[in-house]
Amino acid sequence: MQHRRPRLSKKAKTLVATTVVLAAAAGVTAAQAGETTKKCAAFDTITLGKYYVNNNLWGQDRATGTQCVWDNSPSGSTISWGTDYSWANNSAGHDYDVKSYASSVLGWHWGWKTDKAATGLPVRVGDRKSVKTTWDFSVGAGPGTMNVAYDLWLHAKNNADWQDRPTDEIMIWLNRQGGAGPLGTKCGSVSLGGAMWDIYQGDIGWKVYSFVRRTNTTKATLDLDDFTQALVRRKLLSEDTYVSGIEAGTEVFKGTARLDTKAYSVDIG
Repeated sequence: MQHRRPRLSKKAKTLVATTVVLAAAAGVTAAQAGETTKKCAAFDTITLGKYYVNNNLWGQDRATGTQCVWDNSPSGSTISWGTDYSWANNSAGHDYDVKSYASSVLGWHWGWKTDKAATGLPVRVGDRKSVKTTWDFSVGAGPGTMNVAYDLWLHAKNNADWQDRPTDEIMIWLNRQGGAGPLGTKCGSVSLGGAMWDIYQGDIGWKVYSFVRRTNTTKATLDLDDFTQALVRRKLLSEDTYVSGIEAGTEVFKGTARLDTKAYSVDIG
């Protein structure tokens, strides 16, 4: 199963968020234990120090349903948050359409929301800075068709803003359910972080590289620089590009469940 990843402009995001806020609010469910906030409108955000959680419903026009996000706690560089979702295809939707990507964001995501200096980004690929990350999460039972993945955004310059299209996008799939599959075609495999990964390459106006873990996990301790360097060695990525943004969340194609991030952190340098 393949998917495409169109992105909305800043203006379009504002318009969509305005039109769906009332409908999304009507779908709010009662908060469950441990949830201190719950936001369900498209592109709602919750700031957690240098990160923010984004209720990114960019594919909702092909679906019926809702997705919400909430925060649990920040502790230094480590955050805890959650999301629940219920998506089905509408008359315009298909099983291969991604409906949402609720995620934590560090750095650039079509602009900068938190203090740029605090994020440690951007990082030039050729500088070989470590980008250490840990992620401990749980996936609800019967989650439908979805994945749990990092999403890295890269640019040709170190001062990208909201209007700047990326040159490359790198996804790192830790867990996938219900037959979810990446964009493009397989172009290799690699052993990183104690696991085997299949590499896929696609193009949606910029290059999209997906590292798909051969076995599912719910815990990861990785250096994301290892993944960019794997592409450099294959001459697929320039050392002169910059990692501007790092996200971590769940892409949902269809289904009803939740993702709980127990602990997540990214430390650069």
